[in-house]
Amino acid sequence: MSGHALLSPSGASRWMACPPSARLEERFPESASSYAEEGTLAHALAEAVSSYNFRKYINAGITKAKLNKKLTEIQTSPYYDADMERHIDAFCKYVHEEYLASRATCKDAVIALEERLDLTEYIPDGFGTGDVVIIADSLLTVIDLKYGQGVQVEAENNTQMMLYALGALSQYGHLYAIETVRMVIYQPRRDNISAWSLPASELLYWAETELKEKASLAYDGAGKYCPGDHCRFCKARAVCRARAEENIKLARYDFAPADSLSVEEIADILKIGEKLINWFGDISGHALNEALAGTEYPGWKVVEGRSNRKIAEEQAVLTALTTEGYTQEEVCSVKLKGIGDLEKLLGKEIFNENIGRYVVKPQGKPVLVPESDSRPALNSAAAAAADFENIA
Repeated sequence: MSGHALLSPSGASRWMACPPSARLEERFPESASSYAEEGTLAHALAEAVSSYNFRKYINAGITKAKLNKKLTEIQTSPYYDADMERHIDAFCKYVHEEYLASRATCKDAVIALEERLDLTEYIPDGFGTGDVVIIADSLLTVIDLKYGQGVQVEAENNTQMMLYALGALSQYGHLYAIETVRMVIYQPRRDNISAWSLPASELLYWAETELKEKASLAYDGAGKYCPGDHCRFCKARAVCRARAEENIKLARYDFAPADSLSVEEIADILKIGEKLINWFGDISGHALNEALAGTEYPGWKVVEGRSNRKIAEEQAVLTALTTEGYTQEEVCSVKLKGIGDLEKLLGKEIFNENIGRYVVKPQGKPVLVPESDSRPALNSAAAAAADFENIA
């Protein structure tokens, strides 16, 4: 097996919805974002601390000296800060409590950390890595750390978690009479702990009746391309012809002047416009990268973008100005660091205790979003007028 599965659990929601996209993505190199690197570091920290905490129960346990060595290495990363230490400490305590609760009902409860889970029974060359797997008699629990904070992740019907649970069930099902699988997502920076349970028989039925077929199609690069919200994280989203055809179809909308459109038509166009803007952004970004690599697009060229002047050597300029008789107060300005930088410097707890009372959050500018957005709706003009009348 390679280090990265073609049909990875993390991408399951995408390749199950659009099977041939998995092979199409192979044309594009792996790229690591700063968010991914931060997440990888958080997982490394969690594994190190938990390996020490559970050293009596697992073969991969480590000594205090090895823990300190790993911590020293981790702390040199630019992504490490006091908040990460606090969040991962809370995660490790949560895992410890979960395991102790399991031992209270089953003295032979088993825990595995960063377990490589074989999925080849259902997915060709399939495998994944479970952050935490706990088995206690008839209950199998899989816990996954999500360090990202951009989108809140839920456990219910989460295909990635279902694959982790399925892999753990395949691995341990012959040793234990597992009846229930429980999947937990721990997302500390969103204060989100999401759990979902279902009978093991239901998970196996889903694997046999849905997963196997879609995994086989995806592995063979077969099936139908199905553009949708899952395109967002697809590496081939900029060049996918099915997505292009779908967006071109949307662009052919028979537009009329805005003041002639009905409320329903405007609502439809808002949805269309958002998809077209996202698609154009993907296309233009891809085209720029390809053009920089040598591809020539008819009618287009790469030029130098606009740039602002800046001082290259501030200390040299400061020396020159003070030599001319200017004081530092005349040529320098002092500005407080931003909230994010201060939080990173102090850590959230100290930040909130000392300066949190001075932080205000002005009301944001109104923006029109789909109903699926989790933010509460602002009062309409009519509702606001009614509120005013009630006060009067």
